[in-house]
Amino acid sequence: MSRQPRPRRQPRPRRQRGARESLLSVILGFESIVAFLAGLAVYGLRALPAGIEPWWGIVGGAVLGVVMIILSGFTRYRWGVIAGFALQVLIALGAFLVPALLIAAAVFGALYVYGTIKGGALDERNATLAAEAEKNGD
Repeated sequence: MSRQPRPRRQPRPRRQRGARESLLSVILGFESIVAFLAGLAVYGLRALPAGIEPWWGIVGGAVLGVVMIILSGFTRYRWGVIAGFALQVLIALGAFLVPALLIAAAVFGALYVYGTIKGGALDERNATLAAEAEKNGD
C-alpha cells in the first residue's frame, strides 16, 4: 500500500503592482506605526478631554494603525487612495490633542501626495513603454 505523491499545484502568478500602489502601501504601513505611537503619546500626556479615560488614546491609536495596515492592501482602487487621504486628515486633526502630530501629519501627508502623483506618473510611463514594446513586437 504505497501512497502516490500528489501532483504539485502550480502557484498562481503574482499580480502586477503599479508604482503608485506600492508607494502608497509602504507609506501607510510606516504611518501605522506612527499612529500607534501617537496614541501612546495621547495616553501618556493625558491629552483627551475631561470625562474620557486616557486609555482611549491607546485604543484610538491602535485602531487607526490597524485601519492603515488594512487600507494599504486596497491602494490599487481609487476609493482606497481617497480613504488614505481621509486618514491623513484624521492624523492632522489629532494635532488638536497633541500639537506635535501636526509635524507627522505634514510629513506623511506630503509623502502620500508625492506617492500618488509620482506613482501615477510612473505607472503611465510604464504603460506607454509597454504599449510601444508590444507595437514593435518586442
